[in-house]
Amino acid sequence: MTKYSSRYASSPEAVKKYDTQQLREEFLIDDLMQEDEVVLVYSHYDRYIAGSAVPVKGDLVLETIDPLKAPYFLERRELGIINVGGSGSVVVEGTTYELGFKDALYIGAGNKEVVFKSDDSSNPAKFYLNSAPAHTTYPTKKVSLAEANKLQLGTMETANHRTVNQMIIGSVVTTCQLQMGMTELKPGSVWNTMPAHVHDRRMEVYFYLDIPQDQAVCHFMGQPQETRHIWMSNHQAVISPPWSIHSGSGTSNYTFIWGMAGENLDYGDMDVCKITDLR
Repeated sequence: MTKYSSRYASSPEAVKKYDTQQLREEFLIDDLMQEDEVVLVYSHYDRYIAGSAVPVKGDLVLETIDPLKAPYFLERRELGIINVGGSGSVVVEGTTYELGFKDALYIGAGNKEVVFKSDDSSNPAKFYLNSAPAHTTYPTKKVSLAEANKLQLGTMETANHRTVNQMIIGSVVTTCQLQMGMTELKPGSVWNTMPAHVHDRRMEVYFYLDIPQDQAVCHFMGQPQETRHIWMSNHQAVISPPWSIHSGSGTSNYTFIWGMAGENLDYGDMDVCKITDLR
């Protein structure tokens, strides 16, 4: 079963006037990882799609949705997948790719059949999905967590010591515009993406995981001089417009998956905001 919803783009001037409920309705994705369903959110920021697939009782098929106006989902799109649950597999045009916990898979445009499977229904795979428009077909490729390009950033002193795992990114996988990776915070560190930044040429979606029970992450967004916050729980995602910072602090350490698309594939294309200038 597939269900989807759409989110329209909001201007920074409009967001300044949002209350908590409206801010959450516009940017928070809080219904992911539903058993035996493919859940998709179609954002009008760069036509990005974030979603999930959790096969339990049987396999799940990636089906097209009406906003795509396409006979199959990947006719004009590419897809990134990271498994955040038990072992499973993704079958692409008859070829099976086994995905363990935190393994990734890139699927290029033009693939008509994508099927999600779990190895054990009592510990199902939980596939987190990101998709962006694509105008060229590139090969499907699996990237295990061990194969990711790893960056060690931050320090314990500033509570942001973290490992950035670049997985679906130019130095690892050839894509049209989609980029995905996973940042794991060390014990004792709680801040992600600080100093904060914006990148006007790309939008981004954050998906938070490994948040312990009864803990939470406060995600910060908005223009640097007009910030807002959204409290988030495990396995929730948040849409970040190109004009917005995207940063967070948790009540414990955690992990988040970042995905982005837009004007270019330059990972370092960003405008850093001084911490003391944030408002």
